[in-house]
Amino acid sequence: MAAELTVHQLSDKHRSTLDQALAAIRSRAYWSPHPEHPKAYGETAPADGLAAFEAVRGTRFDLGQPGTDGWTGGEVSPYGPELGVEYPHADPDVLLPAMKAGMGAWRDAGPEARALVCIEILARIGARTHEFAHAVMHTSGQAFMMAFQAGGPHAQDRGLEAVAYAYEEQTRVPGQADWSKPQGKKDPLELGKTFTAVPRGISLMIGCNTFPTWNGYPGLFASLATGNAVLVKPHPRAVLPLALTVKVAREVLAEAGFDPNLVALAVERPGEGIAKALAVRPEIKLIDYTGSTEFGDWLETNARQAQVYTEKAGVNTVVVDSTSNYKGMLSNLAFSLSLYSGQMCTTPQNLLIPRDGIETDAGHKSYDEVVADLAASVGGLLGDDARANALLGALVNPDVKSRLEAAAALGEVALASREVVNPEFPDAVVRTPVMVKLDAAKPDPEAPYLSECFGPVSFAVAVDSTADALELLRRTVREKGAMTVGAYTTSADTERAIEEVCLEESAQLSLNLTGGVYVNQTAAFSDFHGSGGNPAANAALCDGAFVSNRFRMVEIRRQA
Repeated sequence: MAAELTVHQLSDKHRSTLDQALAAIRSRAYWSPHPEHPKAYGETAPADGLAAFEAVRGTRFDLGQPGTDGWTGGEVSPYGPELGVEYPHADPDVLLPAMKAGMGAWRDAGPEARALVCIEILARIGARTHEFAHAVMHTSGQAFMMAFQAGGPHAQDRGLEAVAYAYEEQTRVPGQADWSKPQGKKDPLELGKTFTAVPRGISLMIGCNTFPTWNGYPGLFASLATGNAVLVKPHPRAVLPLALTVKVAREVLAEAGFDPNLVALAVERPGEGIAKALAVRPEIKLIDYTGSTEFGDWLETNARQAQVYTEKAGVNTVVVDSTSNYKGMLSNLAFSLSLYSGQMCTTPQNLLIPRDGIETDAGHKSYDEVVADLAASVGGLLGDDARANALLGALVNPDVKSRLEAAAALGEVALASREVVNPEFPDAVVRTPVMVKLDAAKPDPEAPYLSECFGPVSFAVAVDSTADALELLRRTVREKGAMTVGAYTTSADTERAIEEVCLEESAQLSLNLTGGVYVNQTAAFSDFHGSGGNPAANAALCDGAFVSNRFRMVEIRRQA
């Protein structure tokens, strides 16, 4: 097919972005090409983005994919409105061969061309960030500003980061080499060698409900940039953001002269559950999944023909030993517990506090005082309904609401949850967090703090000492995993002890955060999201291991 976008044109537009991304992953310094302030997108962008989102509601989302055997939909916003979008339902026996057909040309294009095409896709998504923000908001329940930032520029950063790592790993080996081995008095042995990064096959990206783009883009772009076709299977409650992504990707691929079927969408009918069937098909060689531990474990066990990358659930913990900024600690933790109603895989759940209390710059504080002061800090942060709505968003599904309501019966309630009315969306289910006091003194294998309770629920766990807190931290990370660990201490020895636990158990640690950086937030190009070294996830976003097994290096030798 004729290319409207040439590699030369894409290089002129995006080679400098690729170079800056490569520099950023090496330096780990702050960098982002995607503005996170809504005003940066132009004066009319907010209205244009909302109009574009409204225009797609109630329509049939035709992608022109082969194998479409019907239409399906049914998304309802956590804020109340039905989206009314119908998506193509795919027959995999037709769609998968069509996706595979374009992989040869995509492979032959080489790492640089693939990277540049991926960056063009991200650039076009970036230009529509306001539209995507509304799509993320009304499928995930995130408040608008969070949907804008996390679902827009931060997700795009993660996608670009994956492209940079993919390019870096594929270009470690030269494309060709002349090989000459001396043979003494005889003529040398001489060969010409070529080395080609060869894709594994079709990649299945299984999307999540809470962060469809942020969690989806790393795997999507890592696979695409390494030469694989990508089948995007969204969560049935959060299809639109990924459907928009697929549409943009298909348009760019076609304009660049490649088969648009290299990226396709697979949406399930209500109750169909196509992820299991797709995951074990022989054509599927790569799988990216974010979601429950149960299904993640199933994929790792049963999708034997594929390389599986999972981000599952963990028990995120904060060890509170001491602090030199008590007010800052409380404020930082209150925000971390409240953001997006705790519906982040990085939100802290267990707060381990010595029962004899802690030393602070405001004097000694007992366990009860620390818990009461933290509850008051959360209450103060969310006391104004307008601010509460902006921070909390809406509960993403009824299961979160059920867990929140059940948590109050697990122990003494230090902070009760309250209902918040959203005047713009009166049907939204908005609840403030609940905090429950528990005691680790009595060994209990069924203790609530030993399992993840996803949502706006936290446990203030009394422990005998900081040493006991570290043993409990080690146990939960080893047995259940953790995406994040936080700690507060003024002791150098305690800090080293906490570091040692996290190094031994492969858990990402944040120490003494009291300002505008929070334990549940990570920055692309600098922070690693997950480690891949504990049960919460078998991969990290993003490192070389996340991309290097998505392709193999094939060598061809010729007699010189």
